Amino acid sequence: MKKIFLIILLFFSSCGYNPIYINKDLKNFKFYEITLEGDEKINKIIINSLSLKKDELNNNLNGLLLRSDYRISETSKNSKGQVETYRSNVSVEIVVNKGNKILKKKKIEKSFSYNKTNNRFELVEYQKQVKTNLINSSIEEIILFLNLE
Repeated sequence: MKKIFLIILLFFSSCGYNPIYINKDLKNFKFYEITLEGDEKINKIIINSLSLKKDELNNNLNGLLLRSDYRISETSKNSKGQVETYRSNVSVEIVVNKGNKILKKKKIEKSFSYNKTNNRFELVEYQKQVKTNLINSSIEEIILFLNLE
């Protein structure tokens, strides 16, 4: 029994499995030019979280275009016409280019639906938290996008 367990252990330990985040070296994200469009707050959070650097002296580096958008929409109303549910949507488009040639492009859209609360302050605070969570989820996908070549 021990021999079978040992053989199975050796077989699975050498299968080439490698965690996706093993090479998550955020200091290697350098670009010749970084262009930001859309929601300034989202762009700043992404730039700061990923430690994206601009190096204009190295012409061999790629350019980066980051376009973001945040929307809150009313998804349902009751019979009196009052809003019952909302949906927050974060959209991030990231383009890696070299000159005029697009090397990689990805659009990430995250959304979350939630009910209205009676307290306006609590609703606004909850919407801020939802926005932060959606941005963080988008950042995880951007890390994967930039690390995978």
